[in-house]
Amino acid sequence: MTQQQLDRINALAKKAKGPEGLTPQEQEEQQALRRAYIDAYKRSLTAQLDHTYIQYPDGTRRKLERKKP
Repeated sequence: MTQQQLDRINALAKKAKGPEGLTPQEQEEQQALRRAYIDAYKRSLTAQLDHTYIQYPDGTRRKLERKKP
């Protein structure tokens, strides 16, 4: 997610709160940008958790495992 995309999300949110609101095309763009932001956030969090280890008091370390659905 680039800074330009984040700026566009913020601009659309500000315009939506204003008296003129958003056009249908802008609403679609806003939803697409929000979905891209959420997906990027989830990928980042997943990558961080994939490299997380738990250290026990005895000094052993174990990689954090994913839960099965």
